[in-house]
Amino acid sequence: MSRPEQITSASELAYDQRRPALLFGEAGANASEAAAVLEDAGVRLVGRLTVAEALLRLPEQPSLGIAWLELGLGDLGPDLERLLDHLQERALTQGTGIIASAPPVVAALPESVQLVDLLAARLTHPRTEILIGADTAQRIAALALANSPIMQSLEKTFDATKDNAARLRQLSDEMGRIAATLARLSTGPGGTPLKAPEPKTQAPQVDADTVRGVIRARRLRSRFFSEELFADPAWDMLLDLLQAEIAQLRVPVSSLCIAAAVPATTALRWIKTMTEQGLFVRRADPHDGRRVFVELAPAASHAMRRYFAEVGKPAVV
Repeated sequence: MSRPEQITSASELAYDQRRPALLFGEAGANASEAAAVLEDAGVRLVGRLTVAEALLRLPEQPSLGIAWLELGLGDLGPDLERLLDHLQERALTQGTGIIASAPPVVAALPESVQLVDLLAARLTHPRTEILIGADTAQRIAALALANSPIMQSLEKTFDATKDNAARLRQLSDEMGRIAATLARLSTGPGGTPLKAPEPKTQAPQVDADTVRGVIRARRLRSRFFSEELFADPAWDMLLDLLQAEIAQLRVPVSSLCIAAAVPATTALRWIKTMTEQGLFVRRADPHDGRRVFVELAPAASHAMRRYFAEVGKPAVV
């Protein structure tokens, strides 16, 4: 009778304590890149599944640290909607970090617009990162933001190439600008907190043509200079939502991303943060659960109207 094999070290009894990650969606180059980012960050990837397979696997996965979706337009459908609802619930109950990556928005492809609206409508937890047409550096940054405890593990990935390091510095600067701008936007004159006006306070009337003229003037700058030179997504979105409010129109997330005149991933990050800061309000589409509308919060609307009342009819803003 052979003797049972002896355990020679305590390490042989150790379990992998890292929270597991699952990768869902298309099995293409983007999914392989996402898997590489997870591996380089020291995350334990326990499976790569299609959207349909994910619906079968998730009930058997009691713990899930990160859910990463690399989606193509072919993933649109009821299965994806059910998967997003399940992941949203996991984020709320377990703190699962979610990263959802989709192809670039192309006006000639309505499915690309629908996918952005669907992701924005169903994935609303603060630890969710939505990427549109992402590169490697954006995937790395999204992983750090969605699951901040592994930030230190990502340091070696950050320095993988000079190009990635430079891109990540840009992303860091971008987040800093968002924080600084929101700090200014969320306070009124003299640094007082921006609060909703008293019910009896009458918001100044703003001429719709004035707002449209300002938006048009800002768009004309791209004829003569690079758009990146004047990137100001917070202000562009505030203007677009004010214009829609005056015209009594509803603005879906995808349309607001276009109005921001920056990459969709950046626009979504601004929308998310400005909503959290109380400047924007999200409204579910009562006729289509795959879409949400964005509008100005009362305090932000009041502030914008006061601004235009004081500025008057500027030639260029």
